[in-house]
Amino acid sequence: MLVPTLLVLLFCLRGHAGLSPHFLQQPDDLVALLGDEARLPCALGEYWGLVQWTKDGLALGGERDLPGWSRYWISGNAASGQHDLYIRPVELEDQASYECQATQAGLRSRPAQLLVLVPPEAPQVLGGPFVSLVAGVPANLTCRSRGDARPTPELLWFRDGIRLDGTTFHQTLLKEGTTGSVESILSLTPSSHDDGATLVCRARSQALPSGKDTAITLSLQYPPVVTLSAEPQTVLEGEKVTFLCQATAQPPVTGYRWAKGGSPVLGARGPMLEVVADSSFLTEPVSCEVSNAVGSANRSTALDVQFGPILQARPEPMSVDVGEDASFSCAWRGNPLPRVTWTRSGDAQVLSSGPTLRLPSVGPEDAGDYVCRAEPGLSGLGGGAAEARLTVNAPPIVTALHSAPAFLRGPARLQCLVFASPAPDAVVWSWDGGFLAAGSQGRFLVETFPAPEGRQEQGPALISVLHISGTQESDFSRGFNCSARNRLGEGGTQVSLGRRDLLPTVRIAAGVAAAAMTLLMVIIGVTLCCWRHGKASASFSKQKNLVRIPGSRDGSSSRGPEEETGSGEDRGPIVHVDHSDLVLDEEGALETKDPTNGYYKVRGVSPPASPDSCMTPLQMKSPGIFDAIMDCADF
Repeated sequence: MLVPTLLVLLFCLRGHAGLSPHFLQQPDDLVALLGDEARLPCALGEYWGLVQWTKDGLALGGERDLPGWSRYWISGNAASGQHDLYIRPVELEDQASYECQATQAGLRSRPAQLLVLVPPEAPQVLGGPFVSLVAGVPANLTCRSRGDARPTPELLWFRDGIRLDGTTFHQTLLKEGTTGSVESILSLTPSSHDDGATLVCRARSQALPSGKDTAITLSLQYPPVVTLSAEPQTVLEGEKVTFLCQATAQPPVTGYRWAKGGSPVLGARGPMLEVVADSSFLTEPVSCEVSNAVGSANRSTALDVQFGPILQARPEPMSVDVGEDASFSCAWRGNPLPRVTWTRSGDAQVLSSGPTLRLPSVGPEDAGDYVCRAEPGLSGLGGGAAEARLTVNAPPIVTALHSAPAFLRGPARLQCLVFASPAPDAVVWSWDGGFLAAGSQGRFLVETFPAPEGRQEQGPALISVLHISGTQESDFSRGFNCSARNRLGEGGTQVSLGRRDLLPTVRIAAGVAAAAMTLLMVIIGVTLCCWRHGKASASFSKQKNLVRIPGSRDGSSSRGPEEETGSGEDRGPIVHVDHSDLVLDEEGALETKDPTNGYYKVRGVSPPASPDSCMTPLQMKSPGIFDAIMDCADF
């Protein structure tokens, strides 16, 4: 019974393992209204890895709540493979192409385009809601739909539920190419029986099939007659100006619209407009449009504004060959016309007046920055300066840079600075028997690179470096030439290599090494002596015999030989030790391990026969060393 069950289970597992991740449901193109909720479905089978959505190729993230996208989230039973993308509320920026991706399986759904529809607002009929017409006079009724309606709405005219013909359709586009406003104009010649008639303008689109209506009522009247004045008419920039718009109309005036240069003045209502004048009022007239129930009329006027100067065109940098003529131009606008002068940067001397500066037969000394300047106007505003650089193309100028002295058979480095416009074809180093422009040749290597900004005050500059490895005697006596050539000529300079004496350095190093070696030998000798004395001290303590060394640091060190002999009875018998066997031959001494890895040669001594032999008699000649032996004996 167990075997068939295992076979069935194995068969199921094999069948299950044979399935690969795949899409059960993919998103389709979707149309949603602005402010509504959008759902893009995605379901995967045989996949339990990371699922993410992309928007126009941008990954939204793999978390369900999609951090950073407050209006986006992924919903559905993840265990069953449901990963639907929700967007609420839908905004215009959500219009994009979306994909559902199973990252670890390398699966991508077909792209689904989300189209966001914006219902149109109620249209506006110019002159409404009561439009006065003059009997027998042809008139146009304008219906305008503003806003960001998507798709562009259709504007229709109706009278008593019947659609009217004879209309024209017009669209106004913004700079980005999107629809800014849509207008429909109804042309008619009214008659007396049209008085009191109601006309409807309807804006409808796919987003709002039923549309939105705006109704007007016709009244046969006459349009406004408008007069416009400005006080004062001549004004300095920055001063206030008052515009007064007066009109007579039947029926009465219903509204005022102000514009400047054809663009509406936001927030301006009523027959009076106060503004602060600037230079634009000289070329952009102010207009006032007055409307009543019949129609509208407008008038415009310009101001005499004194302003500036204002820079219109900056001078352009120039590059000319030596001996040629150079010229700069700049343009300033102002009322009255400004006075323009030319100077050199950092110099107050006036070179020329007017919009153009001409420099005949320029030389290298003429290279630099030139300033076009205009003084402030009568109002104290405007004016300023603009600079342009003149580059004079000439043969290269090569200067030797400081090079540090070098040791014999050591590395060396020679440098030169090259100013050149146009850039040189190459920078070449030459010497007796060789030359090199780039790369390496034997002991020589050349590299050239742009100079730092601080070294480019005369124009573009290069630094060329000649590296020498393993200097020879001849390198210090020969001259090295650094030269550069461009299409206008060649320049060069000679660089010499200084020599540095190695002897003082070697002497100092040898002295330091000898001192360090002596100190190290003393430290090792004292250390070995103390270690051996400590090891032998136990056996000497059992014998209870005293080994006395003249000049030791105990209480008897200050007595003479006679005093020491006389006090022998109190101290017990003195053991005389033969030290003749402690004088070791240096050639047979035991060599200890070199802690400097061979830099210094350290020699040790063999263990003494008794604790008195901490050091050889030769080593005891030093008072400092002798004190160290006494400390060892006291131990």
